[in-house]
Amino acid sequence: MKFGVREICEVVLKAKAAMKVGNKVFYANEPVIYFDTLKTSSMEGAATTVYAQGGRGNARLVAWEGERTITFTMEDALISPEGFMVLSGAGLIDATDTKPVYQHVTETVDAADISQDGTTSVTIPLKKEPYLPDDKNGNFAYVMFVKNGEIISEPYIPTHTAATPGTLNGVTVYNIVVEGHENYVTTEQDQYTAQLPAATDYDSVLVDYYVAQVGGARQIEITPDKFGGNFYLEASTLFRDQSGRDMPAEFIIPNCKIQSNFTFTMASSGDPSSFTFTMDAFPDYTRFDHSKKVLAAIQIIENAEEAAINRTQTAHDAAHDIYFN
Repeated sequence: MKFGVREICEVVLKAKAAMKVGNKVFYANEPVIYFDTLKTSSMEGAATTVYAQGGRGNARLVAWEGERTITFTMEDALISPEGFMVLSGAGLIDATDTKPVYQHVTETVDAADISQDGTTSVTIPLKKEPYLPDDKNGNFAYVMFVKNGEIISEPYIPTHTAATPGTLNGVTVYNIVVEGHENYVTTEQDQYTAQLPAATDYDSVLVDYYVAQVGGARQIEITPDKFGGNFYLEASTLFRDQSGRDMPAEFIIPNCKIQSNFTFTMASSGDPSSFTFTMDAFPDYTRFDHSKKVLAAIQIIENAEEAAINRTQTAHDAAHDIYFN
């Protein structure tokens, strides 16, 4: 039997031992993550050869081979937070009420939507509720006045009080206040005067602030002491023989270690970024054979034997339908 390969793999990584991904615990042999959007996948084998050489011309006389390695590489068109955690060994934190994820936001507000009381205070409506903690030494919001697209002021710090909900053009907004004096500067203990620009001096304001997300957000944390883990890999594909029949095939690596190298490419032109997973194989037992350790195994399923599906009656045998699914 000869066959060709021109089909992508669908890969599942299973836990080698109990592990935690985000807030979920996986025990040994449980599926951790499925990859069904791969662009390419390949398995490469290599070995080192050394030779005894001598005689005239120093010819090769005897060869010794060893140091066999197997590497499985796959390129994913898309990635999930769990996939990136598996790739990089990063931690995954889900936003909660007790431990929010703080999202950085910049927002430009038109001067027509701003309410100014002379040079005493300015009220600015924001689309999202800003994080303004009671600790006045931690400045997490800054307001800069803009004219013709250019910033014309130093950053102003809004008052550290909860934003006041309101509506603007039928949309919920959160009003923050910038006063004409400011005493929340960490570099000075004394109050100083910060004159607000006149309403005619600017046409918009740029607000740089944070939003405390308590749900529907995740944070991936890459630390210097965490790396990609070990998994049991099963990759399903199809081999086609010379008669055009597709046969299920399975690549098995009983113990693979994911290399923790990764690259995020962000550009506004060209092909979208893809994500490459490179896994080194180590000897281990497959799930159903503990008689010997292997680096990898390849299964080819020949369950559609021609002799098994010969016509036995005028109407085709419905029992043969299983071979064509």
